[in-house]
Amino acid sequence: MDANQIQNLFPGNIRRLLVDARLDYEKLYEIRLRVGRPLFVSYDGGECFLRKQGEEQYLVTREDLKETMEHVSGYSLYAYEDEIRQGFLSVQGGHRVGVTGKVILDGNQIRGMKYISCINVRLAHQVLGCADPVMPYIQKNTWVAHTLIVSPPRCGKTTLLRDIIRQLSNGREGIPGLTVGVVDERSELAGCYQGIPQNDLGPRTDILDGCPKVEGMQMLIRSMSPSVVAVDELGKEDDYKAVESVIHCGCKLIATAHGDSMEDVLEQPLFRKLWKDRVFQRYILLGTGEHAGMIQGIYDRNGNLC
Repeated sequence: MDANQIQNLFPGNIRRLLVDARLDYEKLYEIRLRVGRPLFVSYDGGECFLRKQGEEQYLVTREDLKETMEHVSGYSLYAYEDEIRQGFLSVQGGHRVGVTGKVILDGNQIRGMKYISCINVRLAHQVLGCADPVMPYIQKNTWVAHTLIVSPPRCGKTTLLRDIIRQLSNGREGIPGLTVGVVDERSELAGCYQGIPQNDLGPRTDILDGCPKVEGMQMLIRSMSPSVVAVDELGKEDDYKAVESVIHCGCKLIATAHGDSMEDVLEQPLFRKLWKDRVFQRYILLGTGEHAGMIQGIYDRNGNLC
């Protein structure tokens, strides 16, 4: 993790605070600015408010937010209007800048946002090799299991999925690489910046950046002939038809879902259907522990521990 690159996302006061704080950026997850509130950071193991040396907590000003938005957009904020409409923009390094404020509506459609009151910089962490413990369970020679990664927020599911994609694409231990199609709806897996992936997803990976999952999965099947399709955060009932189209075309599906447990996930209508149909052949459950990405269990399609 390049500390200078992250610090340089911010102007003036915020940058100086980050430099003085001497943070461990390998463990840092989020830097959050709220108008009139302390500058807040969260990391692996805790969270804290930053303060000037020898002073009270630093309260973020509206000018700080304005300068930060101008800075991260390269002083061309209009060029990011489409991304801001979705509530975030992607920046160099694959990091994601989420925003909240006054939403501008055109009928029922979101046209834009103004009076931005909060900025949340989520830092992209690529941990090469973190999928090593799970790969033997989801890939054996030419066989790949339909796999669902289940995890609470900030427990490493996207990081794990990213490395699974990379390893499937690269090939490993005498197993040839596969063509992988990625629907990166929230620009988190590849972390594309101006169309260029900032994270390593392997040489045989094709990416649809900022594309809705349902449309994206169908587009990849029609146009790119992937062996594996990977998506982050399934959950809507509309996703069911797209999942069906992937598996009926002979592609393998690797996906993630929010949940504290298998029971938690199976309460959702989409996953009840998929469980009933025995679609996923492997379930990887992550949980909280000494660090993000702790594997609680790996289960087969019947719910038995592998």
